[in-house]
Amino acid sequence: MDKNSVYKPNIIGAGEVGCASPVDMDKDAVYKTNSLYWNTKGNDFLGAIVLPFYGAYVSEEKFRLFGDVAGKKLLEIGCGNGQSLQYQGERHASELWGMDLSENQIEKARQHLSSCGLSANLICSPMEEECGIPEDYFDFVYSIYAIGWTTDLEGTFCRIASYLKKDGVFIFSWSHPIHKCVVAEKNGLAFKKNYFDESWHSVSLDEGELTLSDRKLSTYVNALAKAGFVIVQMIEESDEELMQSRNADSDFAKKAKMLPVTFVIKARKL
Repeated sequence: MDKNSVYKPNIIGAGEVGCASPVDMDKDAVYKTNSLYWNTKGNDFLGAIVLPFYGAYVSEEKFRLFGDVAGKKLLEIGCGNGQSLQYQGERHASELWGMDLSENQIEKARQHLSSCGLSANLICSPMEEECGIPEDYFDFVYSIYAIGWTTDLEGTFCRIASYLKKDGVFIFSWSHPIHKCVVAEKNGLAFKKNYFDESWHSVSLDEGELTLSDRKLSTYVNALAKAGFVIVQMIEESDEELMQSRNADSDFAKKAKMLPVTFVIKARKL
């Protein structure tokens, strides 16, 4: 597992706000645009954010949100190339499941896990859609820097709740919304985007295009409550040790010392 990849600057997990153009949100168009990017560019440009990292400067090794997963059934939303599933398999999870929008990522995950002597049930589907995943089945559902791609946050959280057993745990991470509003500029920070603006926008990068929305933190919290979750723990702070070990003097690390760049939520199904 390439642990350095988590520190690769990108518009989702690190770096500064890119040039964006507002677009109308059409679910099918978003699926087409984003799946095409992940099929053709994907991790080659954005880099993979994978466990034990939840994002820039936040790790499972410090916060222990999962605890012991031995004998547990786990589903990953947005499994990418399978490295986070590998992490859980090596911790002796009893069943591994993964879903991803990209056929190419699913195939990469299948090959990667096979090379590690692991197997998983892998499904290519948008996270918002019915795709045959069993209900009331999983001990954990998790998502590492993928949940923000959904076109229907409330619907996705309700679907995730249906996959979990009673008292099952949902853990997800994403770029902190305040991070996307602020840029490093002239040895300081400057607001470049309205925090309350949740409109969809298109970002052009590396001869490709992505479409996403920057939701408020309260939007995630309220959607969880509506889906029948109670929040157990939320993490916003950066790990000082990780910052010191990786590019501590970079503009991004300096920014991370002053405001959250990643958030992680652990919630339990009631």
